[in-house]
This record gives sequence, C-alpha cells and structure tokens, in this order.
Amino acid sequence: MNNDRRSFIGLLLAGTLTPLASACGREAAAKESFPFSLSETQWRKRLTQAEYRVLREEGTERAYSSPLNEEKRSGTYACAGCGNHAFSSRTKFESGTGWPSFYRPLKGGIGTDTDYKLGYPRTEVHCARCGGHLGHVFDDGPAPTGKRYCMNGVALDFIPGPA
Repeated sequence: MNNDRRSFIGLLLAGTLTPLASACGREAAAKESFPFSLSETQWRKRLTQAEYRVLREEGTERAYSSPLNEEKRSGTYACAGCGNHAFSSRTKFESGTGWPSFYRPLKGGIGTDTDYKLGYPRTEVHCARCGGHLGHVFDDGPAPTGKRYCMNGVALDFIPGPA
C-alpha cells in the first residue's frame, strides 16, 4: 500500500473526510430544485426542532423513539415537511431496526441520492416534492423488492384510512 492511499484511509477512518463528503452532498442537493420550496426561516416556522434537524439537516432520530414504528393501522405515510404521500401501510414491515421500514415507496413519493456521511456510499431517501431527508434504503428487505426503506418517523406523518 502506498503512502497516499494509507493517508487517505487514515483520514477516512478518523472521520476527517466525512464532513467534506457530506458537505459536497448537501451542496449538490441544495442546487436541485423541488416543486415545494420554502426559505430556511419558513422551514423553521413550519417544522418542530426535531423535524427540522432530520428533514432539513439530514439528521437521524434515535432508534425506537418514534410512535410510527409501532403504528399498525391502515393508511398513508406522508412527508412531515410538505404532506407528499411517500409510503403505504401495506408495504410497512417490522425490520427490527427501531425505525419504520417499508419495502416499496409510493409512485412519485421519494427520490434518492448518494450519502457519504459515514465515509462510504449509502442511498439516501428524500421527499420528491420538497427534498426533505427521510432516511436510507438498503438491500436487505423482504420480497417482493428485497429493499428496506428505513425511515425516520419524525420525518413522516401518518394519515389513517385506506392504504
């Protein structure tokens, strides 16, 4: 292994490059336009502090902290920022991770991007309407998709009714 590669790996493991990669990802996302847009002041007035941290600053809520993790009724899960319908209760499953999980989003509900916050690429999930950060998608979900859309409950609102 040469010194340049060893230095890069050392910086990566130390977390030095993670903020740089994260900032680059946020900059790219900020340039993308969405059908629903507000100023930062308007977002702060519209959202709770916890919602703002997750949806606008790409935070993650503590596992098992959301009541939506235990929600069993029929209905729709919508973006807490703009109300865009993102997931149906029909596709929700118990993943054992502590976050509401789904195997398929609703058509037009989400978008994805690459996130390097942990130093390696992950697929970030955001609202297709406002760009709010919802969570991540992984390839360890159930049939028929094999996907696990692991969402922050604070980023979603549950709307009871037909799914």
